[in-house]
Amino acid sequence: MFRRLKSENRKLKTVRAYLQPPNIAKHAFLLVVAATALVYFYGLGRIPFVGADEPRYAEVAREMYARGDLVTPTLEGRAWFEKPALVYWAEAAGFKLLGVSEFSARLGTALAGWLTVLLVGWLCGRVERAARDDAGADDEAGADGEARGLRFACAGVAASSAGLVVFSRAVNFDVPLTATVTLSLACFFAADLERDAARRRLLLAGFYAGAGASLLAKGLVGVVITCGVAALYKILRRWAREDVRRDLLSLTWGVPLALAVAAVWYVPVTLAHGRAFLREFFVEHHFARFVSNSFHHPQPFYFYLLILPTLLLPWTPFLFAALKRFWGDARRARFDFSGDMRAASTQDATLRLRLFALAWIAVPLVFFSLAQSKLPGYILPALPAACVLAGDELRRFVRGTGARWMMRATGVVLLFAAAAALIYAESARLVTTRAALGVALPLALAGAWALVAKGSRARVACAVVAAALLSAALAAGFAQGGVARRKSVRELLSLAAARGYADAPVLELYRVEHTAQFYAAGRLLVDGRGEPVVLEGVNLVERAADARGASVLVLVPVGEAYQLARLGEARAELIGDNGSRALFAVRPEMK
Repeated sequence: MFRRLKSENRKLKTVRAYLQPPNIAKHAFLLVVAATALVYFYGLGRIPFVGADEPRYAEVAREMYARGDLVTPTLEGRAWFEKPALVYWAEAAGFKLLGVSEFSARLGTALAGWLTVLLVGWLCGRVERAARDDAGADDEAGADGEARGLRFACAGVAASSAGLVVFSRAVNFDVPLTATVTLSLACFFAADLERDAARRRLLLAGFYAGAGASLLAKGLVGVVITCGVAALYKILRRWAREDVRRDLLSLTWGVPLALAVAAVWYVPVTLAHGRAFLREFFVEHHFARFVSNSFHHPQPFYFYLLILPTLLLPWTPFLFAALKRFWGDARRARFDFSGDMRAASTQDATLRLRLFALAWIAVPLVFFSLAQSKLPGYILPALPAACVLAGDELRRFVRGTGARWMMRATGVVLLFAAAAALIYAESARLVTTRAALGVALPLALAGAWALVAKGSRARVACAVVAAALLSAALAAGFAQGGVARRKSVRELLSLAAARGYADAPVLELYRVEHTAQFYAAGRLLVDGRGEPVVLEGVNLVERAADARGASVLVLVPVGEAYQLARLGEARAELIGDNGSRALFAVRPEMK
């Protein structure tokens, strides 16, 4: 009898699910995933490598790929132990599959950014399910209103946040670190929600494996963040005695698992290079970078308090609203830090998620603020947690329980971003005014709608996500020509090759041009550490050409190009300039 009733109940649920309208939140999440993939991968190869780090990391990966050596990173043939190997492996895999190009080098970072969005959505989907289970609902239309739509809102915020969009389109180590940290911490929190012992152990294995992968992504900082966040969250929840015993027991197999993942690279590179690797990698690029300003990136202590909200744009107002809500709940004793935090939180999965997100923000924020060397990308591992808090407030807004001022403030942010895009285009002149208007228009339209709309809140939220992604794609498409001309020497060296100087050595006069490390690799004058040598006089250029007995190429700031022009056309041939650098071919003295 009982089995028959259970079978009939299952059939009734199936019919009810069939008759219900499609799950709009689920479809919206899939749409965000697809749109993110299109934007993050679109035009990766159209813009040349720019800045100081991107061409250097691409060249290290190209040398590893050319040698068939996935253990020892090298730059200009010299061992280069600044970073671990995961990013280089991703670039080398791209080179193997698609050939050596900007697109293949950036593909791994773009995949890591996309994976971060997926992981944020997956984590929030687990929270939705846990909230539904806690409520005892039989279907998605039950009493899970507190968490309904959380996955779409948080994934949409993450996908369209300025920090993740921008950094995912360049070769760097911060986005892969963010992806591995997000994988680890998402598995940890999902395990905290899980009631089934076997699934919980599997999720904890994901936590430890993700921590090991973070060691491969950027070194010890990944373990500091993952373990620090997990410990702080447990402390805030008043770590129960039975939980302490269970979690400590997981260390006996979890730590070896994390070390086994990391050992894939750390063991062979240590065996190959011994003390030289340990000294340069750990002492110089970990501890010295943290306690000193040896790498010349000083910033005030509060630097990341400003950078993290900037990376979250245009959703920063929702983050501030979330922090304000948390503070109000704490003052009303909803979060009783002096009492049994665990008992107060086990009945509400979304409440636990907010607490976890705050711990996730606090640990990297404090850690990197204490470091003496600071760069904007360092704080990226905290961005997914900020997206979760902002996304939770966006969900409240869409459901009608959040104040409209958050979306109006976001509208103002979008209007300012549109104006800033136009101002920057006019001052930098990297794109035409028409192209700048194309980039700014979606932001301006969505901002104006967010500022004055009184209708469907969901449509306004979708418009903001779509505008941010569309503007990012348009910027990637429109900026390629200007960036290629002004921010890189790719076109200048191609022009020199067409004139017969494809094999000529490349010298740098007065100032370093970092993109030459990739585009003039193997021909660039470097020192014993693989760093470009900067010549401080035209006479040194003449000596280099005379000593070689053949022409050399010289990169010189446009403002100093007159010094080479004075040598005369018989000695110095102007190849061209990009507005920033001029390229000359200097011939040896005729005897």
